[in-house]
Amino acid sequence: MSISVNNITKYYGEQKALDDVSFSIEPGNIVGLLGPNGAGKSTMMKILTGFIPASSGTATINGMDVLENSIEVRRLVGYLPENNPLYHEMYVKEYLEFVANIYKIKKTKQRVDEMIELTGITPEYRKRIGALSKGYRQRVGLAQALIHDPEILILDEPTSGLDPNQLLEIRQLIQQIGSRKTVMLSTHIMQEVTQLCQRVIIINNGKIVADDTTANLQNPQKAEQVLVIEFDRPIDAEKLMKIEGIHKAEPDNENRWIVTSAASRDVRPDLFHLAVREQLTVLSLQKKDDSLEQVFQSLTKN
Repeated sequence: MSISVNNITKYYGEQKALDDVSFSIEPGNIVGLLGPNGAGKSTMMKILTGFIPASSGTATINGMDVLENSIEVRRLVGYLPENNPLYHEMYVKEYLEFVANIYKIKKTKQRVDEMIELTGITPEYRKRIGALSKGYRQRVGLAQALIHDPEILILDEPTSGLDPNQLLEIRQLIQQIGSRKTVMLSTHIMQEVTQLCQRVIIINNGKIVADDTTANLQNPQKAEQVLVIEFDRPIDAEKLMKIEGIHKAEPDNENRWIVTSAASRDVRPDLFHLAVREQLTVLSLQKKDDSLEQVFQSLTKN
């Protein structure tokens, strides 16, 4: 087991940042840690990486307590904090060699060159870090998190402030890394979670309010399902309502309908048969699922 969190509680003075949090993450998964600002996401990541201690409870990485075996754990974990602290006066290659030497990596120059290529820093590696764009500074942060080839990667808002092209490139890099490592990332971009993460943990007010796959969160078990169907011409609602299992048919525009039916019965074949009888063409038919953003909002409203 890569990550195990058991009954973690964290206080800052009298403020409770985490409240009896427990979860585990198996190797080879990309897991999204979501929550509104102040929910406890960064605190959880700092505890897992040994930056701060929990007030109570335990956290282990590959069976090792993050406090009792702090040095060993840090060898296994790559960490990109939210504010991505870098030495802006250093050159990119100089900085990565510095980090590699801290980890006592053999063949330092070779490893640095590999990280520069992997994270796409090649066009800028001769510059001082302070002269880089936000996107390239994020890449340098990822390079330092990866340079010691950690088994686990913990990324706090890795795509914050990036433009659309940079977002796509960093997401592709994380996806590539996630195919062979365990990745935990926090983000406020729901599209990013949907694209990258197999599983989502949602924290609100220091407590876990959801822990499931992205698919299950967007398709919870319900008694009813909602379909959106569009024909090429108008049709009367009463004809739709005659189909067994359909509870409601509401027009979305002249030719498009939102149809609510029993989840236990698939009404799509009947809708197509109706279209044939009425000499209509079905232009589109899709199931209407909750977006991850809707799920997030429903779980984190105070």
